[in-house]
Amino acid sequence: MELGTIIGLVLGTVFILASILITSGGQISGIGAFIDGPSLMIVVGGTFAAGLVSVKLKNFIGSFKAGVVSFKPPVLDPAAAIDTVVQLANTARKEGVLALEESAANMGDQFLKKGIMLIVDGTDPELVKGIMETELGYTDERHSGVSAFFEALATYAPSWGMVGTMVGLILMLGDLDDPDSLGPMMSVALITTFYGCIMANFLFNPIASKLKDISKEEILFRTVMVEGMLSIQAGENPRIIEEKLKSFLAPALRGGVGASGGGGGKPGPGGVDE
Repeated sequence: MELGTIIGLVLGTVFILASILITSGGQISGIGAFIDGPSLMIVVGGTFAAGLVSVKLKNFIGSFKAGVVSFKPPVLDPAAAIDTVVQLANTARKEGVLALEESAANMGDQFLKKGIMLIVDGTDPELVKGIMETELGYTDERHSGVSAFFEALATYAPSWGMVGTMVGLILMLGDLDDPDSLGPMMSVALITTFYGCIMANFLFNPIASKLKDISKEEILFRTVMVEGMLSIQAGENPRIIEEKLKSFLAPALRGGVGASGGGGGKPGPGGVDE
């Protein structure tokens, strides 16, 4: 579970409610003034309806499934991945490239398994690189599509908030004969804008940013694997491969390479679009 997402949502909710309570003089009833069913219907319903119009149904559903990744991102252990690659390099150096087929059969990471099998099959190094980089490119494109969808929702939400505000103003101006109703009706009209801003800046934009961050980590993780596989195919020394791949990591993470005993760790599955 991504604690940052949970803590951020909890803190944001607490701060919003606290500010409402302070502004209303500590009266719990003040929170009730910010709850309005019709306004929620306009903003939430309109935003999701616009999102549904903007993409295919399967992409709409898939984007929300992928959005869960911001709460539970895939566990990626680059140090363990480097250990695994180094172990494979040792196997290839001692027993030959064909010996990697047995190791690949037990791999849980399908991306690494695919690359190793291409090497075992004697595929040209440039072709291996092209195939793996193409898969990386399309993975990045899918991830970008999901984050772009949430960014689009962040654009729609305030717009639908304004629609709700205009609806409220139209109704208010149509009932100017009753001065007592103007205050409550103006309040309801402004609540829709409030809802739109909250949805855009507290949910959709932050989720889009978190998904981009997770995607960058995964792409870097896969890039390390590709570089390692190409190094294995080139017959490079396992120690040289380890040092080369460690250069992809931040200095604070490099100490973890080798800690799992040379390939004992699991590289980690998943991704924004899985």
